[in-house]
Amino acid sequence: MDFEDHFDGSGLDPAAWLPHYLPAWSSRAATRATYEVRDSCLWLTIPPAQGLWLPGEHEPPLRVSGIQSGNWSGPVGGTRGQQPWRDGAVVREAQPAFRGWTPAGGHLELRARAVLSARTMAAWWLVGLEDEPERCAEICVMEVFGDAAQAVGMGLHAFRDPAVTEDFAAPRLDIDVGEFHTYAVDWTPAAVTFSVDGVTVRSCAGPPTYPMQMMLAVFDFPAKPDDAYVDPWFVIDYISGKNLQDLHRSLAL
Repeated sequence: MDFEDHFDGSGLDPAAWLPHYLPAWSSRAATRATYEVRDSCLWLTIPPAQGLWLPGEHEPPLRVSGIQSGNWSGPVGGTRGQQPWRDGAVVREAQPAFRGWTPAGGHLELRARAVLSARTMAAWWLVGLEDEPERCAEICVMEVFGDAAQAVGMGLHAFRDPAVTEDFAAPRLDIDVGEFHTYAVDWTPAAVTFSVDGVTVRSCAGPPTYPMQMMLAVFDFPAKPDDAYVDPWFVIDYISGKNLQDLHRSLAL
């Protein structure tokens, strides 16, 4: 489906976004994003008072503000859910099914900037809904760590999908991630092709072809040394998608 969000209102669209990060493995209370919608942008941040995502269990310790466009889980005590953080992870809080924007191909793009220091990162990725266990692969469009801010991660993570081959890299790009850039992926059944500001960076063959949900998040790893720590920000100007039929038509012109 076609989709775009320019964050022009006063809050997130509840039909499109859930302001939590993988709440089934923790809780909604512990995974609630800290964010603002202002100046026609979504501002995700992690203030000093924000707690850990799964205190006492997730190692290394993790703080995160993220939103996602889909969500569900099996019952408490089971292992069915999205992106389990380790083998055998157990659902702590059952989640009702939610499906916002879940494309299965097309041209997807994000215009964003990130304010990071050495122990923080920002990322945009797509994950399978895991409505069937093997539909779990990931398409990472951009992943930037503050201690390597010119290395932009992109590619495929197979996880438990036997049809997808692991193919991930973090090429160094001559950009300042603190400024706005457009990160995009052209996603067809044959390949995913990643670009930054309209320039192709790399391609991966054999991507997943099932519906996937959007994940946008900024992370803090408190155990990492960072003498110049600042609260991280991930500022999204817009996110949009053109459906696969329109992409094929444009490529044929």
